Amino acid sequence: MLSLLIYLGFAAVMKKKLLVITSTFPRWRDDADPPFVYELSKRLADSFDVTVHTPHYPGAKTREMMDGVTIHRFRYFFEPLEKLAGSTGMLPTLRHNKFYFALVPLFLLSQLFSLLLLVRRMRPDVIHAHWLFPQGFLATIARMIFKVPVVVTGHGADIFSLNGRLFLKMKRIAVARADRVTVVSRPLSDYLKKVIPLESCPAIIPMGVDSKVFRPDRRGSRAVRERYRIHDILLLYVGRLTEKKGVCYLIDAMPMVLAKYPKAKLLIVGDGELADSLMRQVCQLSLKDQILFAGSIPNKNLPDYYAAADIFIGPSSETDDGDNEGFGLTFVEASMSGCLVIGTDTGGIGDIIKDGVTGFLVPQKDAGALAEKIIYTLANRGKMEEIARKGRARCRGKYDWSIIAGRYEELLLQVMKQS
Repeated sequence: MLSLLIYLGFAAVMKKKLLVITSTFPRWRDDADPPFVYELSKRLADSFDVTVHTPHYPGAKTREMMDGVTIHRFRYFFEPLEKLAGSTGMLPTLRHNKFYFALVPLFLLSQLFSLLLLVRRMRPDVIHAHWLFPQGFLATIARMIFKVPVVVTGHGADIFSLNGRLFLKMKRIAVARADRVTVVSRPLSDYLKKVIPLESCPAIIPMGVDSKVFRPDRRGSRAVRERYRIHDILLLYVGRLTEKKGVCYLIDAMPMVLAKYPKAKLLIVGDGELADSLMRQVCQLSLKDQILFAGSIPNKNLPDYYAAADIFIGPSSETDDGDNEGFGLTFVEASMSGCLVIGTDTGGIGDIIKDGVTGFLVPQKDAGALAEKIIYTLANRGKMEEIARKGRARCRGKYDWSIIAGRYEELLLQVMKQS
């Protein structure tokens, strides 16, 4: 009887098994790749036994444990060429190097078989798939076979782009067969409802930011300014150097800004397939001393960069194939760090910035409007301090991980209960 009571007590406190499927995940500790799925996973590990299924990348471990999260990285080709996911993201990688299209079938088949084997072995209580395609589609196949509930989250490119007939059909299957669908911004919800018939509106739950880490009083901020010899105005961009980020328009805006504020400097943090062309653009404008490229920075160091900056600028734009900014987590990171933020009126950025209240929005692909707004904010710094304070307060109240992780935990438990 005693042993039975002990067993029942142990079973009562055992965590439910959560399987997270994603193509965006840190390849190793102190990586520069976007960490939002990892940050959510490690917080959910307080309530769930979390396992992450993600693609392998050269130099990464196929199996490891990070902050209580078990990570399985599936193999799909010879290791030196396993670069379809990671570093620049899947869509930019495919646009930049057509060779990787040949790897897509191998990638999808390897991911599917690896996923099915993992589900069969671990028998998760719920699956959380990040991105409608391919992860959401593949997760619903596992759902049909193993009868495990599935939550699918759309982040941006998976909804705004990949809308050819075949891709759209697979995304419709993912949405129709998932137990719940979430998106990270209101524009994503509106767009998804236009292209895919939905029985119910997707839940809007963004990714989060840790306000204890991203804050204005970072001691390392002075070291950042000293490293790049910035003694006056520091303008900052953080993100991938890819088409939809619109960095070329920010560079084009800088001559107009420098005509008014010659001591200002722009620091560009990040890497991507457009890095070389953007550097050439800077050279053609003879601005190598005013526009600095920091390259990829480990995520743990980014808070110091934000805290060092006066203004964060995200000039995102819609690409020809419809790809757009799904949410804009860097704007939240910057606002929480005390930066004034300037973004464009595209994608999900408007969910974060209330124009003229917590930051500013300008038309996309308009270097003149961008320069005008930067000059305006620099000329009215007293007023801008109050706007930056309101931005930080709003982001802390809406996007702190303590709030966001709790919403995802509640949703996952609800889905398990209903299945």
